[in-house]
Amino acid sequence: MIKEFKEFISRGNVIDLAVGVIIGGAFTSIVKSLVDYLINPLIGIFIGGIDFSDWVFKVGDATFRFGSFINAVINFLIVAFIVFLLVKGVNKFLIHKKEEEATVTAPEVQLLEEIRDLLEKQAK
Repeated sequence: MIKEFKEFISRGNVIDLAVGVIIGGAFTSIVKSLVDYLINPLIGIFIGGIDFSDWVFKVGDATFRFGSFINAVINFLIVAFIVFLLVKGVNKFLIHKKEEEATVTAPEVQLLEEIRDLLEKQAK
C-alpha cells in the first residue's frame, strides 16, 4: 500500500495539482486584499464613498451582510478572469509549440525528400 501511495504521489499531475492549490490559496488572499483595499474604495468614489462590506439589512434578529457577498463576487470574478488569461496564455503557447513541432521533420524524412527531389531533377 505504501508503494502504491508513493507511485500515486510521484505522478506529475498530483504534484502539479498540489502546487496549483497552494498558489491558488496564496493568490486568493492577494485578490481579497486587492478588492477590499483598492477596488472597493475606487468603486466607492464613483458611488458616493460607500464601502460594500458595510452594506447590511436586518430582518428581525437576523443580519444579512450582502455587501460582503458583493465583495466575494468581485473576488471570484477577478480570480476567474486571471485564471482565464493564464489558461489562454498557456493554450497559445502550447499551440505555438505544437506548430513548431509539426514543422520539424525527422532527418530520415528530409533525406528521402532530398532524394525524391534529385530524382525528379534527373528525370527532366
